[in-house]
Amino acid sequence: MKKASSNSWQIYMVMLVVAGLLALALSGYLNTILRSALSPLISLQTWFSGRYMAIYEFVTVPRDVASLRERNAQLESENSSLRTQIVQLQQQLREADVLYALLDFARDRPENRYVASAVIGRDPSPFLHYIIIDHGSDDGLRHGMPVVTERGLVGRVDAVTAGAARVQLITDPASAVNVRLEAAGVEALLSGSITGDVTLEMVPPDAALQTGDLILTSGLGGNYPPDVVVGQVLTPRKTSTELFQSASVQPAVDFTSLRAVLVIINFRPVNITPLLTTPVP
Repeated sequence: MKKASSNSWQIYMVMLVVAGLLALALSGYLNTILRSALSPLISLQTWFSGRYMAIYEFVTVPRDVASLRERNAQLESENSSLRTQIVQLQQQLREADVLYALLDFARDRPENRYVASAVIGRDPSPFLHYIIIDHGSDDGLRHGMPVVTERGLVGRVDAVTAGAARVQLITDPASAVNVRLEAAGVEALLSGSITGDVTLEMVPPDAALQTGDLILTSGLGGNYPPDVVVGQVLTPRKTSTELFQSASVQPAVDFTSLRAVLVIINFRPVNITPLLTTPVP
């Protein structure tokens, strides 16, 4: 009986102490005591945590840096590869655009037969204006055949091997093309130069020569088919001391970016030079 009474008294005291502590905690009186008691433990924990992180970083950081460097090298390699692929795709797209344009040009002119050729070289001489194409006599190419693009006249085949050909551009100083002015309806002569500039010569003095006039091949002389676009009049020149007018010309073809051409293989140039010589009396 006494033992049960003692236990009840102990429980009562514990409950009283707990109730008192709760009352003190709720009223805020224990905050200062708790902070004072826990402050050394928090400082000790902070010190151990700092030492642990320092040791952890000392052990793991070199490995992480090496891993990051390796990953960075991989990413740079992949980036370089992607840039190369983008350049190649852009190049293929440009080539496809050129080929489609040439195909459309050929379809619009079914009276001619063409051989499409890629430009694979240029004459290294600064005084000559030639290109090398990747088709030759095995593909039906012959000396003198006209060469065009979808924009207009390029020149004509000057020399041929079995698998390649050399094309004389209309900008070459030895090039001469008989042309006509569409608006004025008169014939003239188109000449190249060492600098690559193209000049319109032998224009009749009474012709109404205007900037922007379209220039086409005339077909005279037998070297080129008629009505192939050559260019436009850029700057007319006329003086009272000259018998003919002249003009600088903007070619229709951009020869600096020439990548592919069409050779008209069903056109056979006619050499009329013997007929133009003056017979000896």
